[in-house]
Amino acid sequence: MTDQTATATVAGDHDVRRGLTTAEARARLERFGPNAVVEDKPHPLRQLFRGFWAPVPWLLEATILIQLFLGERVEAAVIGALLVLNVAVSLAQEGRAQKALALLRQQLHVEARVWRDRAWTTVPAEEVVPGDVIHLRQGGIAPADVRVDEGSLLADESALTGESGAVTVEQGKTVYAGSPVRGGEATGQVVATGTHTLFGRTAELVRTAGSANRQELEIVGVVRNLFVVNAGMVVIVTGYAHRAGMSLEHVLPLLLAILLASIPVALPATFTFAAALGSLELSRHGVLITRLGALHDLASMTVLCSDKTGTLTRNEATVSMRWAAPGFSDDDLLRAAALASDPAGQDPVDGAIVRAAAGRGWPEGATERITFVPFDPATKRAEAVYREPHGSRRYVKGAPAVVAGLGGAPESAWRTQAEAMAARGERVLGVAVGDEEATRFAGLLGLEDEVRDDSRTVVGAIAAAGVRTVMVTGDNALTAREVAARVGIPGDVCPPERLHRDLGGDALECGVFAGVFPEDKIRLVRAFQKRGAVVGMSGDGVNDAPALRQAEAGLAMANATDVAKAAAAMVLTAPGLGGVVPAIETSRRVFQRTITYTLAMLVKKMEMVALLVAGFLVTHEAPLTPLLMVLIMFLNDFLTMSISTDRMACSRRPNRWSTRGILFASIVLAACKLAFSLGVFLYGRYALRLEPGPLQTLTFATLILASQAGVYLLRERGHFWDTRPGPYLVASSAVGLGVTALLALGGILMPPVRPALLLEVAGAGAAFYVALDWLKVRLFARLDLR
Repeated sequence: MTDQTATATVAGDHDVRRGLTTAEARARLERFGPNAVVEDKPHPLRQLFRGFWAPVPWLLEATILIQLFLGERVEAAVIGALLVLNVAVSLAQEGRAQKALALLRQQLHVEARVWRDRAWTTVPAEEVVPGDVIHLRQGGIAPADVRVDEGSLLADESALTGESGAVTVEQGKTVYAGSPVRGGEATGQVVATGTHTLFGRTAELVRTAGSANRQELEIVGVVRNLFVVNAGMVVIVTGYAHRAGMSLEHVLPLLLAILLASIPVALPATFTFAAALGSLELSRHGVLITRLGALHDLASMTVLCSDKTGTLTRNEATVSMRWAAPGFSDDDLLRAAALASDPAGQDPVDGAIVRAAAGRGWPEGATERITFVPFDPATKRAEAVYREPHGSRRYVKGAPAVVAGLGGAPESAWRTQAEAMAARGERVLGVAVGDEEATRFAGLLGLEDEVRDDSRTVVGAIAAAGVRTVMVTGDNALTAREVAARVGIPGDVCPPERLHRDLGGDALECGVFAGVFPEDKIRLVRAFQKRGAVVGMSGDGVNDAPALRQAEAGLAMANATDVAKAAAAMVLTAPGLGGVVPAIETSRRVFQRTITYTLAMLVKKMEMVALLVAGFLVTHEAPLTPLLMVLIMFLNDFLTMSISTDRMACSRRPNRWSTRGILFASIVLAACKLAFSLGVFLYGRYALRLEPGPLQTLTFATLILASQAGVYLLRERGHFWDTRPGPYLVASSAVGLGVTALLALGGILMPPVRPALLLEVAGAGAAFYVALDWLKVRLFARLDLR
């Protein structure tokens, strides 16, 4: 028992109207704190510092220091600008959890009517404390968790618990903080405030939830592998130079060139740029991306945990079944139920019945109403009296047992039909007609939260993409099972004891998880993640927010609360799950672009570093200067970012990032490319007897040509000619090759070389890379790279 619950229990031993004194309330406010969600906001300077403290920034910072030490200020400034750009991009993606918490606090900014100092008074919700006696009525919002002691309420807890309809809260039960009161009136005692309420615990789950940034982990993995390879190269060069008696000044430019070659400066920016273009494309399909890295996760998603209420269903009551008692027609039944409803009220059940009756030709307002008593949880019925030509008539609707009892209908006459409706997950209402003294039982109405028209089609399309869909709902098992069958979600309903305690074994093989609370949803997501699944979570309520935050791909629905939208990684602006299908397809194309860039970058850098080391061992001179390395970074790394706009086929299976497969493929292809570039280097050195300056120019041009050819080689998992490249990729290649030719032939920033020599290299490279493409196709198929 928590301190708050214990305090409320002690206070509850006295008369409910005793309440607290102002002094007692002040003491408890100091003890338990305000009835609000505590914000844990990181300092802006700490956020800024984190951007400079990661593997890629470390390498960039080391390069800047070395270049400043060597007096190369221009090159240091260029690298510094790249570092600041990467940090600015990462900072722009932070703060979503803080935004969600701010929205939670706003929802608690209401006032409460409390009994203090033996008088009713109004206080801000933040000042409500455990033990306060509080009064709730229709139209208000529960400011804390309140145990009802007198009266009863009809509370809408769908945003918190997932229940599709308003629930009756009777004496001894608790109405949760943040729940709108749809009907009734009650007095009760506050049993929990702030973070101790169900609402507050949800806020705490949002704050602490979160999955690992898979994209960042993959970038770190790439950097680590490059660092290991290039550190080995540095050791080889340093050891060889030491044995050959070379000075540090002689080999330092080469070591700097190797360091520059090992830094994937454009990799984070390329991932971000590709995701940004993908998000722009998805906005045309009604999908708004709030965390760009989620596109990468969505491409790898293997399980989608879908909420029911408002996601697969419309979250609005609909009259779905009617059973008219003998002597009444369906139209008579609907008319009687509509007359027992209030068309101008806020009760969604009344609205559904009135719409159904109007659809059958009932003229609203044709009969004069004398009195109307809205649904009262205490009496479990609503009723109205109308003036009609033959006298006043009374119309009643409510709990079947209560209404049937008013009309004297035996239970055997209606029980079977009511149970059949309930088995379909419907809410069942009884209807009666009569006068002031007696009524006749007219029949039963079944209301359901109607399934969306496209839900079954969308669930099928998601399954065709290799993603398993499971239903996760706070509603009861009967309703959940029925909806799952209608939308095509296979699998059993998870037993409650497994859901609330142990999610191991075969529990995760279930297709439906019903009766869940926010803690259960986040546990379920974590259980799937523990089994290696990449989890998507769709939802619309406050109760979904922690799981939306925890899942790799959180999807907030169009009708979601602001809290759910802030916690999710993407928001669907159209109703239902329809936007998920184009989101999966687009994310997988984005994934293909990023993996192509990563492969091309790894192959290029491994080839480049190996060429630098091999050339040094052969000639005792650096094959490239640091300036040429900076030029290569711009002409290769940044121009090849246009891969993020390339045409890509969409995989029919979830994508997966195989670091081992990518690394192995990169080593094999880099070795093949090294054979070509090293052959050109040796040809220029020994056959053409080029001086060190022109030889460096030839090496520079060869690496640019090889890099561009590698992009077209790697953009397809099949043969490179299977699809046409995108126009921006072709344009960037033309710019890169054109600038290279201009610099190499014009002798700008480097000694010139003959045009015929560049043409010879281009021709030999074309023949070599066509042959290499056949090896690539077989290599990718063997490694299952997709």
